Amino acid sequence: MDHTVLAQTGTAVASNITLLKSAAFVGAGIAAVGVIGPGIGIGLAGAGALEGMARQPEMTGKLLTNTIIIAALMEALGLLAFVIAILLYNFASSVS
Repeated sequence: MDHTVLAQTGTAVASNITLLKSAAFVGAGIAAVGVIGPGIGIGLAGAGALEGMARQPEMTGKLLTNTIIIAALMEALGLLAFVIAILLYNFASSVS
């Protein structure tokens, strides 16, 4: 077996691992950015609910219930993005 071929194979594998690690780190960063959207959405939903309660105080119970449900659904999406970011980061850290 030629030693040159073995050396080139080792370099190619190391290059692919480096590419995989960097792609996982980039993916983790992009997934972490996904937490921004639900944060903005929860703020807008809260602002709309407070405005609705100020205009019609008798609807406070219904508005509060609906706002909490909407905020919980938006927060679930943010947590999902955060968990994906953590998993990708851990995957990239464990690849050697």
